[in-house]
Amino acid sequence: MRPPYRALEKEAAISDCTSHDAGMGEVDHPWLPRSEADATRVPDLGRLLRDYRTAESLTQGQLGKLLGVDQTYISKIERGHRVIRDMGFLLNVSRILRVAPEQLGLAGDGFQGEAVPQDAVAASQERWRVGRRYLNQHRAELARQASLLYPSDVRLKSTALIAPREWLPDEPVRLEEIELEWVDGSMPRGIDGTEPESQQVRPLRALGRQFESYTSAVRYLDPPKLFENRPSYRLTDVHWTQSGGRMCFGLANYFDKLDVSEAIGHELALVQMENTVEKVNRLADLPFRSLIGDPFAFGRRAMIPAITTLTLRRRRTHGDASFLLHWRDPRRVATASGLYDVIPAGEFQPSSMAPWDRSNDFDLWRNVVRELSEELLGTPEHDGSRSTPIDYDAWPLYRDLQRGRMNGQVSIYCLGVALDSLTLATTILTALVIDDDLFDRIFADIVQMNAEGITVSAVDGMAGGKGIPFSEGNVGRLLRKEPMASPGAGCLALAWRHRGLLLTS
Repeated sequence: MRPPYRALEKEAAISDCTSHDAGMGEVDHPWLPRSEADATRVPDLGRLLRDYRTAESLTQGQLGKLLGVDQTYISKIERGHRVIRDMGFLLNVSRILRVAPEQLGLAGDGFQGEAVPQDAVAASQERWRVGRRYLNQHRAELARQASLLYPSDVRLKSTALIAPREWLPDEPVRLEEIELEWVDGSMPRGIDGTEPESQQVRPLRALGRQFESYTSAVRYLDPPKLFENRPSYRLTDVHWTQSGGRMCFGLANYFDKLDVSEAIGHELALVQMENTVEKVNRLADLPFRSLIGDPFAFGRRAMIPAITTLTLRRRRTHGDASFLLHWRDPRRVATASGLYDVIPAGEFQPSSMAPWDRSNDFDLWRNVVRELSEELLGTPEHDGSRSTPIDYDAWPLYRDLQRGRMNGQVSIYCLGVALDSLTLATTILTALVIDDDLFDRIFADIVQMNAEGITVSAVDGMAGGKGIPFSEGNVGRLLRKEPMASPGAGCLALAWRHRGLLLTS
């Protein structure tokens, strides 16, 4: 599967994008097209429910309980504001209201007699798959929509990120000025995705049994290539000062994050997919998201952050820079799929399950370098197959970058911590600045494809993959018009805001 963003991937537009050594021009070519899902209404379902309630003297809430949904769901169907594609729900209507399946658009022998219960399982799983596809195809627009569910003062302008003021430093903070503090012992998971409010995104696994978790549904119904429940660092506090910052972490598992974050994204996708009349703009329509309450409360759920890094190739002689993008292939990744992101990006987690790696890899910079190695150079992921810790000081890539940090050719900053409004997934936003001569030497062999998708850079024989000009026009276009992952958009927005410091220090 190739991304439709062809112009930056191949052919003449690559030259337009990377001819900046002669003058850092704007990118001027078609970007990703849009598509809308088709919708099909079930004939007269609203009138059917109203007539049944009148005949049986039921309220909307009472009928909703019979059908396994809440009162607002029934209300929107009756008012014609919700399009129903849920075959399992329609089968319940057929059974409880004693209506022929054909009257609900379910004609066919498969919906008769003893076949109905098994069809309910298949219908539940198919609805889940359709919702998952809808989520992956519409993440960018759903994220923008989700941001409107939260107060304006926590929205990061021009992005779908949200963050309280105290999570964002006044200006970028060098990583070496951030203290990482370890919290020993187990911590309560809080909301973990097994609650009744998450039932809508946990389909039937068998008659009368739902999948226990969202990730178990993903594993059996729509598994991406990369899907491992690895140990991960859990953020428990963040604090900024004039001289730096402090972040506190404990230990959790990667699926602790997905069971909540991907589930609430899927919930919004399902509700919006079935309601083409109006945008979902109330938390009351999203019971699992509503259950979370304050999205910034560390104790309510496991906040397991990724580290998203905007890599800038800086030309000191010209005072400008360029950057790379990454298209995330939906077949390969479980999160931010079908979107463009800055590169590299990855979970903040140990490189293996071995106990020694939990301390050896507990370092933001080391995590970034591992992701650079995997995403730009195509090296195999550190997947726990080694029997010894990584010797960072002996690793040529790490050693070269460390030397660059010491002599001023490499700088890395933290721009803040934020949440993707769609999934409430946590991200540590960073910017890595590398002088062009060092960048071209270290990353002379940037791969076009890696384990997670396609690197958007200068290809077709143009050495070094110098990337997209870091300019107001290109940054603005990505933020306003293109399907960007929220963390990548946040990195671009904040880096552009602080470009003077990033490109001159």
